[in-house]
Amino acid sequence: MSSRNSLATAHAFALVSFLALSGFLMTSSPAAALTAAATVRDGNSIQLGDVTYRLDGVDAPELDQVCIDDHADPWTCGIEARDQLTKLIGGKPVRCDDVGPEKNFGKRHRAICTVEGDKVSLNEQLLKLGFAIAREPIKANVKPAAAEAKNASTGIWKGCFIAPQEFRTGKKDGQLLGSACRSDRDKEIRAVLFPEDLTAPPSCAIKGKLAVRARVTGNIGIYHLRGCPSYAATTKPDRWFCSEDDAQASGFRKAYNCRRPK
Repeated sequence: MSSRNSLATAHAFALVSFLALSGFLMTSSPAAALTAAATVRDGNSIQLGDVTYRLDGVDAPELDQVCIDDHADPWTCGIEARDQLTKLIGGKPVRCDDVGPEKNFGKRHRAICTVEGDKVSLNEQLLKLGFAIAREPIKANVKPAAAEAKNASTGIWKGCFIAPQEFRTGKKDGQLLGSACRSDRDKEIRAVLFPEDLTAPPSCAIKGKLAVRARVTGNIGIYHLRGCPSYAATTKPDRWFCSEDDAQASGFRKAYNCRRPK
């Protein structure tokens, strides 16, 4: 075989190998974008198929989180945030553009999600309504919407609340946010935001307790299922979860003595 033919054969082989490898990588890696019917998990988490996304740059109150409204009354702001996200979607298909894994929330990914036919993302819309805050460091694409809601005192900003991240970790001395916060009522406000008997949201019966010993496994707490020996003994839970996936995404691990009843 001539050197010219040998070189041509080598080039052809290299091209085929490259295409085959590229095809393999394309089919093996997760899709960069997914469009499907959406199931709202909480104020800033939606599920498309078997993938759960957190809205990138956004942090909404947890389902079991309590805020104070502009009349100084407690209200379930986490449930309201979820309901607002559900209304924004309105049963339409949602496209989520995956921007990478969410390190602090289990197997979930971060995404910019948009309802079919809309030009503005759900990330921005939820912030503009005031039912979520921008996560630090604040990203340029959500900064205007976040500032607008805060300045106009819309949604949770009209009352007083604590950042969702600080609620998740039980940081009771965290900064109070909102236009109705009063420094002369600091102690009373914190008692409302972190009640001793936290009310379980509807259909959310998994108990979570913050625990130092959970840090051994890289968690912040332990969750207990109905039917577990530790369930009844776990009084005054720090958190309530609707599913094990939600508990794990919040940094809680299952109690070692806890097994699902057969």
